[in-house]
Amino acid sequence: MSSSPEDKSPAFRGGAAFLLAQLGAHAAQRFAERIAALDLTPAQAGLLRLLAQTPGRSQRELADALGMPPSRFVAFADGLEERGLIERHRNPDDRRLYALDLSDAGREMLARLREAGAAHEQQMCQALSPDEHRQLTALLGRLAEQQGLTPGVHPGYRSVRADRPARKP
Repeated sequence: MSSSPEDKSPAFRGGAAFLLAQLGAHAAQRFAERIAALDLTPAQAGLLRLLAQTPGRSQRELADALGMPPSRFVAFADGLEERGLIERHRNPDDRRLYALDLSDAGREMLARLREAGAAHEQQMCQALSPDEHRQLTALLGRLAEQQGLTPGVHPGYRSVRADRPARKP
């Protein structure tokens, strides 16, 4: 019977893929905890960021960009609209469609979210020098591109449910 690296070293850390998964799960949990103080989920935070980058897109376009089923997206967006963070408008080019935008309250929330994100980035990468941080970011970006991941979009949107109660900010 052959021995594995785990058998030889109690400090075995796994390969790069394992470490990425381990750190990714940890980082996602810590980020969710951090933005819970803003009464946001990571999925809601992602939609606010996407709307800031590309305002006025249709619900269908946003659902497609996030990889989320359109049937889930409508209820998901409803919660943010009820909180006053996003607004729906009739699309002037096609009145059957709604375009989504951040509201004033949504822009204020996005500013708070950016502060939380910067603090999270700093905390997660504090063991790295600025040069190492840039290098790690570039390397991870290459891996994400090679895997066909959409830049800036977490793959977890495919399983997002809209079962969270809506609350006013």
